[in-house]
Amino acid sequence: MAKRTGVDEFNLIGLLWRDSSVSPRSGISTQSVTALAVDLADREGLDALTVRRLAEEAGVTAMALYPHIGGRAELVELMLDHVAGVIYEAVTIPEGADWRERVTAIAEANWASCQAHPWITDLAAGRPVPGPGASTKYETELRALDGIGLTDIEMEHTLTALLSLVHGTARATLAVQRSRAPGEDQDTDWWSNIEPALTAAIGDEARFPIAWRVSRSLGDLTGKANDPEGAYRRGVGLILDGIAKRLDTPTSGNGR
Repeated sequence: MAKRTGVDEFNLIGLLWRDSSVSPRSGISTQSVTALAVDLADREGLDALTVRRLAEEAGVTAMALYPHIGGRAELVELMLDHVAGVIYEAVTIPEGADWRERVTAIAEANWASCQAHPWITDLAAGRPVPGPGASTKYETELRALDGIGLTDIEMEHTLTALLSLVHGTARATLAVQRSRAPGEDQDTDWWSNIEPALTAAIGDEARFPIAWRVSRSLGDLTGKANDPEGAYRRGVGLILDGIAKRLDTPTSGNGR
């Protein structure tokens, strides 16, 4: 997982929050270049994103980009904020939706974003400087939890746990997809090929009886060696049940 390092945080604040005016000389803006970078990363991955390559895509020189994006590290943060800002554009939460529907909508919107922008799951979380997109996203997500009976700290911890579940299982899902051959959506053939050798190496299924039973049950039901997407949906359900339990049995309010 790539580390988010080398960011000039004070320069980044200015890039994130200033008006994205179009340069009369180059015809580009911070917003347009950031959107172009997101599109490039979506198509070819974050490793393909260099300032030189982005300049070629924008039809300008690399020097013309720097006033708009800072360096590559700042550009990645601009891209993350851009993605955060558009996550809920296609999400409609019905008027009067209960808290379960609202929290589920948060999870689904973030899951869809991870599938649309796989590179965001490859970036380790650190201490990001909040921009307008991330701030709007955070406000929207907290609003789904506000007023249901959780303390402020419980709201923050619940949201962080939910988003960590989404990103972790999305990253695992994408890793599984990358490991399969084109057009392959199950692991049945792969398992059939390696099972005899693995069984011979282990020697006796009784050595790991629960592991064998559970893995066979999963394979029989899903055709998969592991199922992170299923774990995501199961995990969201468990978080919802946990919130419901917390609301039914309030504690002293310290979040424990």
